[in-house]
Amino acid sequence: MRNADGGAGSLWRNHMKSASMIQIVLTIHIIIAATLVVMVLMQKSEGGGLGIGGGGGGGLMTGRSAANVLTKSTGILAAGFFATSLGLAVLASGSNAPTSIIDQTAPSAEPKEPSAPLAQ
Repeated sequence: MRNADGGAGSLWRNHMKSASMIQIVLTIHIIIAATLVVMVLMQKSEGGGLGIGGGGGGGLMTGRSAANVLTKSTGILAAGFFATSLGLAVLASGSNAPTSIIDQTAPSAEPKEPSAPLAQ
């Protein structure tokens, strides 16, 4: 049985391509999320928040330039997180056709009886 869109296995191949693309984007999404958490925690706390990088003493990244680098990289990671979230939503919704529970038939609760008695 051949489909109009290119063959019997083309739907299966498209589904497998979509599944592998979802896995790749999901992996990138997780890496961005973990890096984003670390970048936010490294920033200096201005309002008594959870900033690990806050405090007085000198450290690896101090001064205004380090704050600018952290702020810019946090913004870039946030944009990447937003983009991968949208990409995952589009990829996940592309494989499902809309369905309705009204279109489904309910199973009958009556047991079916044989139409004629069995011969002995």
